[in-house]
Amino acid sequence: MNWGSWQDFIAMGGYGLYVWGSYVVTLVALVVEIVALITRRRGVIESLAKYYAARRRNHETEA
Repeated sequence: MNWGSWQDFIAMGGYGLYVWGSYVVTLVALVVEIVALITRRRGVIESLAKYYAARRRNHETEA
C-alpha cells in the first residue's frame, strides 16, 4: 500500500485499530512471558540453593 501521510499509515485504511491493537497485545504477551520466565528462573535458583545448602549440612553432620 501507498500512504500519503503518517495519519493514513496509522489508520491503515480503516483497519489501524486492529493492526496496532494486535501489535500491542503481542508486545504485552511477550513482556509478560519474559517476566514470568525471569521469575521462574529465580525461584528455581533459590530452591536449588536451599536444596544444596541442606544437603551440605546433612553431609557435614554425618561425617
